[in-house]
Amino acid sequence: MMADDDGIRRRAVLLPLTLAIPLTACGAGASPDRAELEARAAALESAVELVYVTEVSGFELAPQSVAPAGADGFQSTYVASADGATIHLVVDRGTVDPATCGCEPDGEHVWYRAGDTHAYLREEDGHTVTVEGPSDTVTRETLRAALDEAHPADDEELAATLPEAQGDAGVPAERGDLPAHGDGAPVDPEGASG
Repeated sequence: MMADDDGIRRRAVLLPLTLAIPLTACGAGASPDRAELEARAAALESAVELVYVTEVSGFELAPQSVAPAGADGFQSTYVASADGATIHLVVDRGTVDPATCGCEPDGEHVWYRAGDTHAYLREEDGHTVTVEGPSDTVTRETLRAALDEAHPADDEELAATLPEAQGDAGVPAERGDLPAHGDGAPVDPEGASG
């Protein structure tokens, strides 16, 4: 009976290990190309040094939320899988002016702003990191944890966070129905009306 128990345990342990090998082998040793990552950040109109990520228990990055902020900043939203609560992360150049932001100090270079949407702000190297969320679904403690974990994305995090290059995005598709001269109206072949 003990041999069967041991055998089952071995199989239970080996199965996750064998499943993990293909997952780790895919990315093992394949370090993202820094020039490509910088190009992806530039295509997003964000400075690569302002691309930040955070880790909050129960929240995951919503990839479609990744966007520029301000002149060359970065923003993204993290969503709780349990209830859909959101934390918005924004990194932009500039400093916090407590007189105009309605903030109260909450540590060195850290401020808290109360309200329906409450926020933590942190000044860091000439830019401000902000995490904010609805006060009825995201606790102050959760926001503070998100701020404490917010950091510049390393190359692996950049690769996972930044949208893939779009190739010819923004280049109009070649249309075969536009005349080479005239007013540019599409050419409708005879009998094509409906």
